[in-house]
Order: sequence, then structure tokens, then C-alpha cells
Amino acid sequence: MNIGIIGAGNIVESCLDALQQIEGVRCEAIFVRQTSYVRAQQLCEQYAIEKIYTDYDLMLEDPSIDFIYVGIPNNMHFHYSWLALKAAKHVICEKPFTKDVDELCQLRDLAQQQGLFLFEAVTNIHAPNVQIAQRLLPQIGAVKLVQGNYSQLSSRYAKYLQGDVHPAFDPQFAGGALYDINVYNLHLCCYLLGVPQQVTYTANHGYNGIDTSGVMVMTYPEFISVCSGAKDSQSPGHFTIQGEKGYLVIQGTPNIAASVELHVDGHRQVFNQHDVDNHMVYEFRHFMEMYAHNDLTKCYQYLQRSVAVMGILEQGRVQA
Repeated sequence: MNIGIIGAGNIVESCLDALQQIEGVRCEAIFVRQTSYVRAQQLCEQYAIEKIYTDYDLMLEDPSIDFIYVGIPNNMHFHYSWLALKAAKHVICEKPFTKDVDELCQLRDLAQQQGLFLFEAVTNIHAPNVQIAQRLLPQIGAVKLVQGNYSQLSSRYAKYLQGDVHPAFDPQFAGGALYDINVYNLHLCCYLLGVPQQVTYTANHGYNGIDTSGVMVMTYPEFISVCSGAKDSQSPGHFTIQGEKGYLVIQGTPNIAASVELHVDGHRQVFNQHDVDNHMVYEFRHFMEMYAHNDLTKCYQYLQRSVAVMGILEQGRVQA
């Protein structure tokens, strides 16, 4: 599984570190704009990558590349993913997949027409501890209330307050707390519990209209899910599912899912099957497994769930 990477930011460096820990996966090249060329050179030296492209078309013509990994600002995801699929490359795109459902459906349809893999790189749903939570879920009985909180004071927030607006705090770049951080809570909820009937997003707004923090309330037929996400403040992270017979807690920030606690009949059990520090390893292992077995059916099941989450995100963005 040979990957060409778009971008040179922090997420790309985390991705490269993860790839080094997976046998059978290799980064063949990096594509950057000319302004990021020096940074790309540093990454190539550090991770033994042979090629740097500043022409995306040339990268897409490279026969040694199977997959394109899109690790750039949210508003660019659709364009670069679309071009890669048109060039018959499989795609792994960072979360959130696109700005809206229509863009994602276009990518989905193109991938399916051409028999290509199209993955959303959202870490938690591929984590072993989340698979444990899924298996344990029936033990807590009928679900009644769900609470998720991922609040992490952004390292860019102070600069934002001074007028230096990074894409993560720019509405034009599809930034904000919902798309950037609360998305992990939404993916967990939809993965473990299905798609809600109704959603309502209430946000705190910055001076340029961006949602710096907010709460997504998702209504299901028999229970309510309340998912909080913040880039302007912090608190311990968790994802808690309350049932009639007990409760289940995914401890730590919801993007990582550091451990799982099951509380039933006054007894507490703790589970943790994580064996690596870089949580991106698990998603890429899973992508490679599906690719190795040519399991497009499973890929498209994940893709359809991403479409559902994108629909929730879009509704929340409009409301905000």
C-alpha cells in the first residue's frame, strides 16, 4: 500500500509517524505548494521519503502511488480528493470529509463507479477500545442518555483572539469546534448507536462568526445524546453511555479512547487493548486490511456512515 501525501502540517507528521509503524505501508511522495517546500524537505529527510511534488497532476501520474492521503485544510478536501479519484487513485481523506453532504456524495458516487477505496481518516471508530465498547454495550440494557465531551483549548486560540485567524477558526475554511473536534463525538455516537432522528446545535461564537465551542443534541426514538466540543476551553474528555442496567465510559479524549469502563450492578471493569502511542496507527491498519482483501463492501459501509455524520455536521453548521 503505497501512499502519496498532500500537505506538510502537524497532522501529516502524525500520519508519517503512524505509517512507519505499519508493515506493508509506505509513503512514496509528498505534494506541497512551493511555500511549504522547505518543510516538505525536512519531512522527507526525517521519514526517508524520496519524492516531493509541487505539481499535483504530476503526482497523480506517478504509477508507484496507490493511495492519496489528503491532510490539508477542510475546505480543500473535496477538490483534491475528486482529482485523485478521477486519476484512479484510492483516497484517504482527513476528517471532516468535506464541507457538506453534496460534496461527499459526489465523491462517494465517483469512488463506487470506479471501484475505488475512499476512506475518512477519523481515528476513534477504528480503535480497539471502541470495538470493545461496542461488544460490551448490550450489558448496560436499554440506552437512555449519552454524554460526550471533547474540549481542548486550541494552541491557536490566543492568536485568534489577537486577529490572527488560522483556517481552524475560519468559517470560509469550514473550521470551528463542530467540524474540527466535536466530529469525533458524532462519529462515536453514530458508530455505536446509529443515526439520530433530529439534531440541534447551539454554539458560542467568535468575533468572525466561527463556533469556538458548542453542544450538539441528537434525539433518538428512545434516548438523547448530548455532545460537547470546545476549542476555546478545556476539560477532561469522555464518552458516556447510560443504560437501564449500568453505564459504559470511554475514557480520555474521544478521538483516542484511552480505555473503556463497564459499570454494572456496582461492579467496575476496565478494558484497554491499545498497544501503540500514535492512535492513527489503528485506522491505517484497518484501511490496509480492507485494501489487502479488496473489501470494498466494508469500505462503502464506513463511507455511508460518513455521509450520515456529514449530514449532521452540515445541519449543525447551518444552525450555528
